[in-house]
Amino acid sequence: MKITFVSNYINHHQIPMSEYLYEQLGDGYRFVQTEPMEEERRAMGWGEGTGGRPWVICSYEQPDEVRQLIDESDVVIFGGCEQEELIHQRLCEKKPVLRYSERIYKEGQWRFVTPRGLVRKYQDHTRFRKGPAYLLCAGAYVASDYHLIRAYPGKMLRFGYFTRLIRYENENCHVKRADSGTPVLLWAGRLIGWKHPEDAVRLAADFKEEGLAFSLIMAGGGEQEQKLKRLAEEKGVSDRVRFTGFMSPGQVRGYMEKADIFLFTSDHREGWGAVLNEAMNSGCAVVANEAAGASPYLVKDGENGFLYPNGNYACFKERVQALLYDETLRRRLGSNAYETIRDVWNPEEAAAGLISLCKQIMERTGGGRRVPKAKELALPTEGPCSVAPLIHPGLWNERHLKKHSRSRRQIENR
Repeated sequence: MKITFVSNYINHHQIPMSEYLYEQLGDGYRFVQTEPMEEERRAMGWGEGTGGRPWVICSYEQPDEVRQLIDESDVVIFGGCEQEELIHQRLCEKKPVLRYSERIYKEGQWRFVTPRGLVRKYQDHTRFRKGPAYLLCAGAYVASDYHLIRAYPGKMLRFGYFTRLIRYENENCHVKRADSGTPVLLWAGRLIGWKHPEDAVRLAADFKEEGLAFSLIMAGGGEQEQKLKRLAEEKGVSDRVRFTGFMSPGQVRGYMEKADIFLFTSDHREGWGAVLNEAMNSGCAVVANEAAGASPYLVKDGENGFLYPNGNYACFKERVQALLYDETLRRRLGSNAYETIRDVWNPEEAAAGLISLCKQIMERTGGGRRVPKAKELALPTEGPCSVAPLIHPGLWNERHLKKHSRSRRQIENR
């Protein structure tokens, strides 16, 4: 079997899964890079360890070879790039394609009514709805977006990004955490508006005023760094908040392994948010904004972390505060988070799911046969390559959280 993955560039979010695919398929797996990585991403350490991969080929260096590879592959995975011409002929010839996509309406689903946008979406997606084209949803709200344009009916699957899985000695994900009695809070990412790092600094100010013991690490750099440092000074929490500046992914993982609570505050413009994978793999008790793409897929509220409604600072604060007060709760949610990544949402499971999916699609399509819906295939019940439910943005409102979340007392009595 020959599988080709076409995307903008190889990075640390895609390498682990690609390595497993190459291990299973050998020369039957190739990753096509369509553009060089931006300098900003390189400065953030995204290029770390990406060189010398025998399964990577660049379309801008070997265009003829890439066109032939895409044509001859049994299945092509396509996403993260705009070069639609690379797969147009495949789609027209009804050869299997797995679209790999984040949300197409991150700014709001009202945008789907724009005529120009609808024409483009029809040309690229909707008109191939009856062919062997499936959608890998890199985020919980992706299926809802594509449902609006009537694309990939019954052929949408959960997926995402899969960071390197770390297994700890004796499966103890807390082995590197200090028993100092002072909980460590961690925020990690680019310091930009829609990731809302200011909420973490605001939290520090409130907790200090209330006399709570804690320290906060802000791992990352970006356009708002100086503004946030001034905010920390104005709020009188410079002694509790440390800014690290840009760090490599490996350095950030080191901080995660020592942190007790991870704050994931990105809003709906965060297509996925791979730092959530990494924090959960590191055994952090996570408090995550429900609007980010990864949150509803990875976090089961009250079981392996906490969710809070987008923009609801009071709920965010309440959930972090509950974790600060209760070390047993922190450890329990952190251990469950680690098991979620170890057992389900990891690159090996994703690669195995893809291979199984591709084999079934190849066996059941072609020769004029009817293209099967996802529910007709032998797929996992959860995790990567399971059937993607339609989760509409804003689903996790206060009423939903109140109805479905376990109370703190219920969690403690488990």
